Amino acid sequence: MSNHASPIPARMRGLNRAEICDVNFSEYVRAWEGRADARPAPGEAILEGSALDAQGFRELFESQLISRHLDLMARVLRVQNKVFYTIGSSGHEGNAMVARLTRHTDPAFLHYRSGGFMAERFRKLPGMDPVMDSALSFAASSEDPASGGRHKVWGSKPLWVLPQTSTIASHLPKALGTAIAIEAGRRLGHALPIPDDSIAICSFGDASANHATAQTAFNAAAWTAYQKLPAPVLFVCEDNGIGISVKTPSGWIANRFRQMDGLDYFYADGLDLAEGYAQVQAAVEHCRRSRRPTFLHLKTTRIMGHAGTDFEIEWRSIEELCAVEATDPLLRSAAIALESGLMTRDEVLDLYESTRKRCFAAAEEADRRPKLDRLADVVAPLAPYTPDKVRAEAGRTGYDEARLQAFGSEDRLPENQPPRHLAIQINNALHDLFAKYPETLLFGEDVAQKGGVYTVTKGLQKAFGPRRVFNTLLDETMILGMAQGFANVGMLPIPEIQYLAYLHNAADQVRGEAASLQFFSNNQYANPMVVRIAGLGYQRGFGGHFHNDNSITALRDIPGLVVGCPSRGDDAATMLRTLTALAKVDGRVSVFLEPIALYMTKDLYEPGDGGWLTKYPAPGEAMPPGEGRVYAPEDGSSGDDLVVITYGNGVPMSLRAVRAIREKHGWSARVVDLRWLVPLDAGYILEQARGAKRIIVVDEGRQSAGVGEGVITALVEGGLGAVPLRRVVGVDTYTPLAGAAFLVIPGEEDIVAAADALATA
Repeated sequence: MSNHASPIPARMRGLNRAEICDVNFSEYVRAWEGRADARPAPGEAILEGSALDAQGFRELFESQLISRHLDLMARVLRVQNKVFYTIGSSGHEGNAMVARLTRHTDPAFLHYRSGGFMAERFRKLPGMDPVMDSALSFAASSEDPASGGRHKVWGSKPLWVLPQTSTIASHLPKALGTAIAIEAGRRLGHALPIPDDSIAICSFGDASANHATAQTAFNAAAWTAYQKLPAPVLFVCEDNGIGISVKTPSGWIANRFRQMDGLDYFYADGLDLAEGYAQVQAAVEHCRRSRRPTFLHLKTTRIMGHAGTDFEIEWRSIEELCAVEATDPLLRSAAIALESGLMTRDEVLDLYESTRKRCFAAAEEADRRPKLDRLADVVAPLAPYTPDKVRAEAGRTGYDEARLQAFGSEDRLPENQPPRHLAIQINNALHDLFAKYPETLLFGEDVAQKGGVYTVTKGLQKAFGPRRVFNTLLDETMILGMAQGFANVGMLPIPEIQYLAYLHNAADQVRGEAASLQFFSNNQYANPMVVRIAGLGYQRGFGGHFHNDNSITALRDIPGLVVGCPSRGDDAATMLRTLTALAKVDGRVSVFLEPIALYMTKDLYEPGDGGWLTKYPAPGEAMPPGEGRVYAPEDGSSGDDLVVITYGNGVPMSLRAVRAIREKHGWSARVVDLRWLVPLDAGYILEQARGAKRIIVVDEGRQSAGVGEGVITALVEGGLGAVPLRRVVGVDTYTPLAGAAFLVIPGEEDIVAAADALATA
């Protein structure tokens, strides 16, 4: 490339980087004095030996110019407060080749330097305008068709570009998950929303390739390929040699991935359309034909800084900057246009300037378009909820034949069985849901033949087959990424995270990806799923921190997420019905937190009393989100002397404690099981607490940032702050092993002690 451009003249060094790159292109074209061939016909090769024809080159060049001028426009108008994003695609415009050689129905998960890809993909459907759509996004206009003005993202519903945020590498697991889902859906006979031979495209930078989340995806792809399972994902590593200011060691990407078993490596020159086109084509065709994970190492460069605030001159020499600018792919494309005879210098410059005018005109128009100026509009797509439709779907019956086949006979239907404990009723509910929804899948660690560590999924694989119930590799990030992939193609995933403590290193797949998609796509895309997590404390004879994790703070901080936590079997069944309906109807992401210590609990007050066994609710019974359960006093009184608000393990514990409190203080008490922990229903909490003479909040989580804090906030903000109140809660510490664990989590005696304190207050 260096022979196609000269260093930036000294007279231009006072300009900013965007201006230098802009002027450099025009100067280069004007100074060009090479020999031009005869103008090629549209179908002829643009240069001898190239796989790219003249028409294709012309269109790719136009897409490159659109991408470049959107970058230049953003740098100029950002200082005028008309544009709110300056991370550009300059130097990466060669990714337009990937767009041209793939289909608009190939799901694309793109990083932020994808302007060329987007401009080219817009050609796939008539009547779409990449310039205006992009300008609306840059301007954060509410008319932005990608996100409705919530974020500058590359995205398009009709073009199957799912909006991504800027979290580094977090989109790679769900891209691989989508590729796996395409093949799994086809094998299951599921009607895919895209062609059966589609591939998933995922782009990222060379620096991002080192991220732990990226490595998760690469490893899972290789693990899948090793077992000869199809996973048609095209990983596109756009290697510009630098991550903000940290340089990638020379040759690192090629050395690292060329030798990786399970990833089929291809190299392409993204700086030269004539040279790189056949190389990109080979990778795309291989991925589509072989259905194997494919790694396309696309050579790029980074023209201008990481973003508008990155002043490279402060940490790179003039000589280095000039060398980088000499590799500008637009200079090479201009040279191809001129050498081939396709365009004259004036034609190239006219196209360059007309593209500039088009981008600036669109930006000025976008600045005049409406912005988000009402809170209700901002949050509208975050957590859509249509109660009547969800209630109807949760209560929908009419799949009797499928139920009979799942359970074996009329006599073996769960509603015809005696009362059972929590684990069995969850298992029954899962069988029921699999019969109701043929598109449902359940997967995770040990869930298949073993039936899970606690046998909660026992028999599911036998009943519904290994394509719907299967084990995964031991990687929670990939389990949740795969769930998003299945959701992307219209299936209903129920992934299992084996223990709550195992969620935390993978939580961003819920927080940053799954739960954010509706918000950042303006509810055009969703990740409907129900994530089952075994957790909380009180396991005896087995435990320590990772098996008795009582922290759900990370889940409480995820916007739009729904978290349900049953304490008994019948509740679990009706909650699961509602959560799957919420996923089906409103596309929501939810977590079903299952208290391990209550899985096999049968008794409540005395050994053998069976007080914690419940009948299985008949099909059609469901529980609305936010609705708790009230355990009224056994003597039929109002229970106003003391109201205990709790959840999970705290429910049977509180029921036992209030018996002791009644004997000790003579109080009539009621226990309220919240059941729904995120979002907390403040109205329901106030309704149950109003009229109470005393309140105890029992929270088995930790003192800081637990559910109890949310309950108390609801009480105080609702005007009940004057009611005598105590909180019984865990200690801010990790859970130790054996009996020491019960020193850091609340017990029945702590609830009684809280009542004693209220009695003397």
